[in-house]
Amino acid sequence: MGAGEVLANDTAEETFCVARGGVDEKMLQAALDWACGPGKVDCGVLLQGKACYDPDTVEAHATYAFNAYYHRMGMAAGTCYFNGVAVVTTTDPSHDSCAFTGR
Repeated sequence: MGAGEVLANDTAEETFCVARGGVDEKMLQAALDWACGPGKVDCGVLLQGKACYDPDTVEAHATYAFNAYYHRMGMAAGTCYFNGVAVVTTTDPSHDSCAFTGR
């Protein structure tokens, strides 16, 4: 049984939607802008001085916004895609005082 099968069959496993590493930063920024705009994610925690500002990278901020959207949409199929720049993982991206929603 492959890892993908384990994830698909283990509903107790927490999942997170994160920015895919090594993708074009402009595509990540566009997806982040969508998530924080039309996607209606509250991205206030990404502002300077807030809990999820650091690290101040497009990838880190996109990961927060993608995961928030994914969970707000009930982890429905297709809600962690963002034109191919996001991926579902079981690795919790939370750090310091920046906590991510998982299930």
